[in-house]
Amino acid sequence: MESSEQVREQISSDGTKNKTATTLRHPSKIHIAKVVFKLLPVIINFRRDRREWVKHEGKNIDTKKYEKHARAALKIFIELGPSYIKLGQWLSTRADILPLPYLEVLAKLQDDVPPSQFIQVKPIIENELGKIENMFDTFNTSALSGASLGQVYLAGYNGKQVIVKVSRPNIEETIEKDIYILKKILPLATRFIDPNLRFSAEGMLWQFIETIHEEMDYRIEAENLITIKTNLREDHMVVIPNVFLERTSKHVLTLEYIPGIKITDVASLDAARVDREKLVIRVHHVFFKMLLRHNIFHADPHPGNISVSDNGAIILYDFGMVGRLDNDTRIKLIRLYLGLIEKDPARTVDVLLELGTLEPTVNRYIVEKGLELSIQSLYGKQVDRMEVKALIDLSNKTMSKFPFRLPKNLALYMRMASIIEGIYIHHKVRFQFVKVLANLFEEEGLIKEAYIEEIKGSIKRLAKGIEASIRVAPLLKSYLEAQQEHQNKPHENYNFLAGIIFASVLFLGSSLMVPYNLNLAYGGFISSAITLFASTLLKKRL
Repeated sequence: MESSEQVREQISSDGTKNKTATTLRHPSKIHIAKVVFKLLPVIINFRRDRREWVKHEGKNIDTKKYEKHARAALKIFIELGPSYIKLGQWLSTRADILPLPYLEVLAKLQDDVPPSQFIQVKPIIENELGKIENMFDTFNTSALSGASLGQVYLAGYNGKQVIVKVSRPNIEETIEKDIYILKKILPLATRFIDPNLRFSAEGMLWQFIETIHEEMDYRIEAENLITIKTNLREDHMVVIPNVFLERTSKHVLTLEYIPGIKITDVASLDAARVDREKLVIRVHHVFFKMLLRHNIFHADPHPGNISVSDNGAIILYDFGMVGRLDNDTRIKLIRLYLGLIEKDPARTVDVLLELGTLEPTVNRYIVEKGLELSIQSLYGKQVDRMEVKALIDLSNKTMSKFPFRLPKNLALYMRMASIIEGIYIHHKVRFQFVKVLANLFEEEGLIKEAYIEEIKGSIKRLAKGIEASIRVAPLLKSYLEAQQEHQNKPHENYNFLAGIIFASVLFLGSSLMVPYNLNLAYGGFISSAITLFASTLLKKRL
């Protein structure tokens, strides 16, 4: 297997990885109008269904009507082509946007998209690699499967069975035209949804556009695969195929063939005596390890991309869609989950605000109370239904029903988490997410990392408080001096007043630190008391 550095060298050697300035004709206004005409009923039905779903909290609704509307949407996405199929796949994981019946129907877009005919695919392979008979020992021209952007074939290479993934014909031109139309439609579509959801939908679309461009270049996928394989090399219960770079190009990817049991094939898993409870735990452990330990994670873990070996090891496929988090965001997610593990709703809300997933003006009490009930549920405790109802009523009255929003940089993280949760729900096994997280934090030393960042953040906040107090103190002292002079008070009181001001600032700053770091806060309280005592003693001596 080649290193990630070698992949980068190979990718950059021909200079074609970077997007070239190709002149694409924009679709005509008539074509755009036809697309809008097809999508408009989907948007109108969705708006009506979502409002009803939210109003009744998913209860006592006409499920068949929802499924009918979702099937109509599914049909239109397939008719409109690859970009809309891919968009439907994204939407099928977004429980924050779509009602449950929509999610279940659109999930069918994850697999079995009809492949293009081989006669159309053959020129792509031969233009980039050479004659098929010279490049491979054998090549089965019947596609194993089709996806929204490409299709997969079984071949022989160097005495081994390999998978050859090939782009759909004219895929780049098709995608660019579709994206142009989606950008035009977005302002119209977002008028049908509430503002907080609009923020999430816009972020999702822009993340979708960025990701789909990466997915169309298989050399990037090869690099992603090698990076993640290297990161997980110590985990022997994760299997990732090797990539053959000498048979890989922009539109052709050749991988080691590793068959397995589909992650959702319950009957076959049971026949192979795979412990499905342990399997669900292992899947969560692997994907959240990628998210919280490394800076790159597999962002498309739908059932077609995960198989299981006979000994229960997880086999991962398709690394075209990956998420990347900067270290600051990664640490914030660690702190977020640590707040859940330690049953600390206040700290969790602080991190949600830092991540930009909550409106700054949100009613903290409502969110903290909701998180408190969620944490009880995560730990397997029965939640009081009357308490839940009272909280929902209060949310409705304070217009805080949709306080959450999804920043663009977290769209792929939410997608990954939603799909993984779907796998757990499918298997219906005993599972406690917080236990998996606690074990992962312990094994990877993430708790120490989180607390170090908490302390750093606390020190920064205290430093800012002190800096602010230093700026304010002279102004207060000048004002008090002026008052003293006006009232002909003794000059000796100035130092006492300055001490009182400094002690007060220390006390106030320490109070603000309590939610973040108790030890540092208590240290501040003690320093404040000492300053106050020293100032009083000095005044008496004077």
